[in-house]
Amino acid sequence: MEKPYFRTWPFNFGAIENQNFERAKIIIVPLPCDLTASWSWKGGVREGPYAIIQASRQLDELFYEGENPFPIFTFDEVELSQVKEEAILGVEEIVKNILQKNKFPLLLGGEHSISVGGVKAAKNKYSNLSVLQLDAHPDLLDNYAGTQYNHACTMRRIKDFKIPTVQVGIRSIDPETKNYLKKERIKNIFTAPEIPKKKILNGLTKNVYLTIDLDVFDPSIMPSVSTPVPGGLGWYEVLDLIETLAKNKNIVGADIVELCPIPGLIAPNILAAKLTYKIINHILSVY
Repeated sequence: MEKPYFRTWPFNFGAIENQNFERAKIIIVPLPCDLTASWSWKGGVREGPYAIIQASRQLDELFYEGENPFPIFTFDEVELSQVKEEAILGVEEIVKNILQKNKFPLLLGGEHSISVGGVKAAKNKYSNLSVLQLDAHPDLLDNYAGTQYNHACTMRRIKDFKIPTVQVGIRSIDPETKNYLKKERIKNIFTAPEIPKKKILNGLTKNVYLTIDLDVFDPSIMPSVSTPVPGGLGWYEVLDLIETLAKNKNIVGADIVELCPIPGLIAPNILAAKLTYKIINHILSVY
């Protein structure tokens, strides 16, 4: 048989040949949702999951030979309801099904509100759950632009679950949120560039859901977000914190959100894909 003059290149995270759900330990879920992100000055976060997966196919670390491919499985793109509350319930259902099969859910957004569904599903499975949020914004508004499920309300909805939260990288706080923080005496919120790892770990329980809004990074290395804020964290600072978290806590689920790709600018997409890979490596080290 003649050698073919072409090859197929799977469209999944890492371009894995013959990915297998049953053998996979980590399930990647693309969620191109931006129902409320259009209120930001710059739309386009629904293109984030596609851009991350596309960029991941360029990562040298994920090129494997032999019969033991990287144990991850990428879902097909998920289309959520256009009704915001129903979209959150859809995410919850997806994550619940993944957790029931004892696999690790890794969500790719899309806007930050998807975290509400992910955290709720994790809370229903894991006792003693907490949330570590890396973000430029606290996302603690009770209502914004006519809905309690706006991306700017994500952590407020998560706090409704009565679980501990720790927020890192914050550097843009509105007056309403300042009043809320003072009234509720919320302490575990750390503004950039402060990363007090001991205090962060002390504020978390054994089981942790990790949510990363990519605007936690400084815009000099991550300009492709809808609401960039100067003075963000660096690449190695974030990786060091995630490694510390993985060594000391049980990460039970994670999401990476708010990538807003800029046409012709590939570096931020690669950063998001590399970050996803780094998280996967830490999770696999304990599975």
